[in-house]
Amino acid sequence: MSAEQSYLKLLAVLLKRKQSGELLELAGLAMGGAWIAERLAKDLALAHFGIINVAFHRDDYAEKGMTALRTASTTPTDLPFEVTGANVILIDDVLFTGRTVRAALNELFDFGRPARVELMVLADRGHRELPISADFVGEQVDVPDEQILVLEKDEAGMFSFQLEERAS
Repeated sequence: MSAEQSYLKLLAVLLKRKQSGELLELAGLAMGGAWIAERLAKDLALAHFGIINVAFHRDDYAEKGMTALRTASTTPTDLPFEVTGANVILIDDVLFTGRTVRAALNELFDFGRPARVELMVLADRGHRELPISADFVGEQVDVPDEQILVLEKDEAGMFSFQLEERAS
C-alpha cells in the first residue's frame, strides 16, 4: 500500500474537477486528513482549505477524556469558507468504521448547511459499523483488526502508511 500513490490518484481527480471550473471547498479531518487537504490545496493552487476537529462529536468522547480536549485545543476546527450552500469535500486518511466521518458531519453542520458533502480518503479498510462510504478512494486495503493504519508525513511533505498494533 502506497500512501503517496493514493494521494496522486486523488489529486488527479480533483485536478479534473478544478479544470472543469468547479469550486472546490476542501475540509480535512484533523490530523491526517488536514495534512492531505493542506497539500491538495497547495498542489491545486487553492486559496484555502478547512480543518475539522471531531473531538467533541465523537461517540467515545467520555472514554477519550482529556486526550480529546487537548486535540481540540491544539487543532481546532477552522473553516475559512461559507459552509452554507457550499460543495464540501471531506478528506480523511483512513476510513474504517465510519464513526469519525459521522462525527465530522456533525461538526461541519454546526457551521452551516452545505449543498453537498463528498468524502475522499486515501485508504478504505472496509468493516463499516455505520452506513458511510467514500466517494473517492485512493486504495482499498486489508489490515488485520488488531492493527491500525497510521498516516505519516516526512519533512518533504511526502506521505506513507505505517502499521501499528491497536492499543487495548
